[in-house]
Amino acid sequence: MPTVAPLDLEGHVVGVAFLKDVPFFAGAAGTVHRLDHGHKTTEAHDGLLSLAYDEASDTLLTGGEDGKVMRISADGAATLVAETSRKWISEVAAGPQGAVAYAYGKTAFVRLADGTTKEFKEERTIEGIAFAPKGLRIAVARYNGVSLHWVAMAGSPVDLEWKGAHTDVTFSPDGHFVVTTMQENALHGWKLDAKPGAETRHMRMTGYPAKVKSLSWSAKGKWLASSGAPAAIVWPFQGKEGPMGKAPLELGTRGNTMVTAVACHPAEDIVAIGYEDGMIIAARFADSKEVLLRRPGKGAITAMAWNKTGRQLAFGSAAGDCGVVDIGG
Repeated sequence: MPTVAPLDLEGHVVGVAFLKDVPFFAGAAGTVHRLDHGHKTTEAHDGLLSLAYDEASDTLLTGGEDGKVMRISADGAATLVAETSRKWISEVAAGPQGAVAYAYGKTAFVRLADGTTKEFKEERTIEGIAFAPKGLRIAVARYNGVSLHWVAMAGSPVDLEWKGAHTDVTFSPDGHFVVTTMQENALHGWKLDAKPGAETRHMRMTGYPAKVKSLSWSAKGKWLASSGAPAAIVWPFQGKEGPMGKAPLELGTRGNTMVTAVACHPAEDIVAIGYEDGMIIAARFADSKEVLLRRPGKGAITAMAWNKTGRQLAFGSAAGDCGVVDIGG
């Protein structure tokens, strides 16, 4: 598979995305690079910490060490969304109806499209933030669990408790499950029951030899792919109880070479798997068939993203190695 227009950037690549089929690569130093009829740049931050793709507006949201939240459009234009003095914006998330969430320290904020900002305080430092797929609701990962807040309604949050440090959080595409990565080598999940007073079901997903730093839901939300092992660990979420009592798929096993990033295809049950040695393969869930997309390169793969048609895959590494793999048909 040819790598189209490879880029050799300085430093760690925090995230990648396609905007209007233009590949973007966000570097930790604060520069956002794009391949749009040549290599072009946007100086977004003095130190970039977090990135989220906003599907509704086809833009990027970024947070930085400079206390700024920026929105970057497909032409590279950067617009200030929010700013706070001398605070690192370590988490950003894109929500429905133009809402943007960001966090620093023990406080999460949601800025609505009309400019109104809601504030949500936690007792512990916020490590991850995510919007529910339906309704303006956020999940906030923290020590000993997750807090669920309704943005538009006053009231106490729903606390999903589980001992330990939770480092990131995601909702399943149907909104029925919340899953966190943990400081220990594990994922933890909760089944959200719509019935008031119903007991929340716990889901323990353990056995990883390393910390899970990358998660990706399949196109229809029936699978959750994860890093943290010498294979992509893919948990089944087809049933009402999620993965409980079921073994995960193990795709792309490579001896002791660890998987560092995963990205599910936008239409097919296929996952791109990036490794610590810079290699990338694609694997199919149905039969575990593998296709080599990139040979080992410089630095561990830190970020990957498919374009909307699923014909191109952008990638970035810890050493600044970037590019786009053209899958073709």
